[in-house]
Amino acid sequence: MNYFELFELPFRASIDNTHVVKKYMDLQKKYHPDFFTLENEAEKEEAEKKSADINKAYTIFKDKDKTLEYFLQQKDIVTTDEKYQLPPDFLMEIMDINEAVTEDNRETVNRLIDSLSHQLEDGVQEIFLKNEQSEYSADELNRLKEYFYKKKYLKRILDRLSD
Repeated sequence: MNYFELFELPFRASIDNTHVVKKYMDLQKKYHPDFFTLENEAEKEEAEKKSADINKAYTIFKDKDKTLEYFLQQKDIVTTDEKYQLPPDFLMEIMDINEAVTEDNRETVNRLIDSLSHQLEDGVQEIFLKNEQSEYSADELNRLKEYFYKKKYLKRILDRLSD
């Protein structure tokens, strides 16, 4: 099942979330298992599966990073457990952040993370803003893939800091 089709969304790396909540509510009103209690077992099971798909799609589309990951997976650009090689300059910046973490210098850590996050966003912003009718080039898809893995790496550091 393609969640973009389920929610009647354009197949894009970034979506407008205003449509997502309304579509989620409409779909749940139509397919929620509670509305199928008097139906036969096959219809109940189908409603449960459809409702689960709707919930999973909603969880993905609520989160910008999950939406991008799902989009890239659908394009076969990103695969589960892929060992993506990040560029050395990015890894050097990560080393600086890890050093600041080790020194327990929160101010430096926050400054470095904010700076790196802004750089990452700036590098793909025009791709996210592309017209719905425009196709993504191979270069743009590769830039989105690199952005995705950099953000994922940075998120692991942030998660570690919050522990």
